[in-house]
Amino acid sequence: QVQLVESGGGLVQAGGFLRLACRASGGTFSRYALGWFRQTPGKERDFVARITRNGGSRYYADSVKGRFTVSRDNDRKTVFLHMNNLRPEDSAVYYCAARPTILTDNSDYSSVSDYHYWGQGTQVTVSS
Repeated sequence: QVQLVESGGGLVQAGGFLRLACRASGGTFSRYALGWFRQTPGKERDFVARITRNGGSRYYADSVKGRFTVSRDNDRKTVFLHMNNLRPEDSAVYYCAARPTILTDNSDYSSVSDYHYWGQGTQVTVSS
């Protein structure tokens, strides 16, 4: 079983940049596909990005494509979400999630139900 802890959230002006990190403990990090989701009060948790276990495939929600980049460092057991050109509508609690996969699995994994493990979330607020 893997435990996930997010960090890096905060308050930023529109057009600004943030980098979120999610560090894992327990389990074998390199065996997991990792996803980022976000949620605002009263709404469902939405998919943001996914990266495969070896980092070879990345998949993004249309709303963040071209502005956000997901990456991972398996030696540091950490997944990152680099967020550029932030907009007020990007404000949300951001969660990382993990699921075990096989090495050749490039499925999208864009649903909440696809993931087994979740972090506690980190708040991102973008002011206009």
